[in-house]
Amino acid sequence: MSAQPSDTPTPDDVLAAEYVLGLLDGDDWQAAKARAAVDSTFAARVQAWETRLSPLNDMYEDAHAPAHIMTRTEAQLFPAPPPTPRRSWFLGLASGTAFAAILMLALMIWDISTPPAGPMLQAELVAADRDLVVQARFDSADAQLTITLRGQDAGRGLDYELWVIDDSEIPRSLGVVRGPELAVGAELVAGQVLAVSLEPAGGSPTGLPTGAVLAVAELGDS
Repeated sequence: MSAQPSDTPTPDDVLAAEYVLGLLDGDDWQAAKARAAVDSTFAARVQAWETRLSPLNDMYEDAHAPAHIMTRTEAQLFPAPPPTPRRSWFLGLASGTAFAAILMLALMIWDISTPPAGPMLQAELVAADRDLVVQARFDSADAQLTITLRGQDAGRGLDYELWVIDDSEIPRSLGVVRGPELAVGAELVAGQVLAVSLEPAGGSPTGLPTGAVLAVAELGDS
């Protein structure tokens, strides 16, 4: 079971967050690293914070400094620990606004890193002579086409088949339509034309419409 950062942090939550954010002093950081190597529960808390805050890394490009500059910088950033340990300021504020701010930052980054939902497209194909209505709704976020059929059955030995026609003007089958509703994966864009035809059972044997085209409609924004 993976550990998740919570709104009511435990000391281990705070320590894991400090470790991931680089707020620990040298000895404390080494101790946390050693604990993560042997304590699977603590390691899971560290992994949860690394996953939550990883989008921060994507905001910056890698930079490489000369070795002598890196050595001097590391010596300044990570000096020898003082002889007497001191209590981390972060731990003192963990139950208050500081930890709440970290949580809020993590949630904001999580929301930013989540891609927005794509547009919804739809079309309604109506065949008056057969009292048939085929409603198509395409969710571009997950490339899923939902088809709802109302009206008469195709008939014995027959099936309805749905087609999409793009700029090439060559129909491409989206599948046989049976039952009141089904969903299929597809790659569609606004402006393409959907058509429904009456075909032999199982669909067209040629890969192109062979029976009567009962209805057509353009796929557009919902």
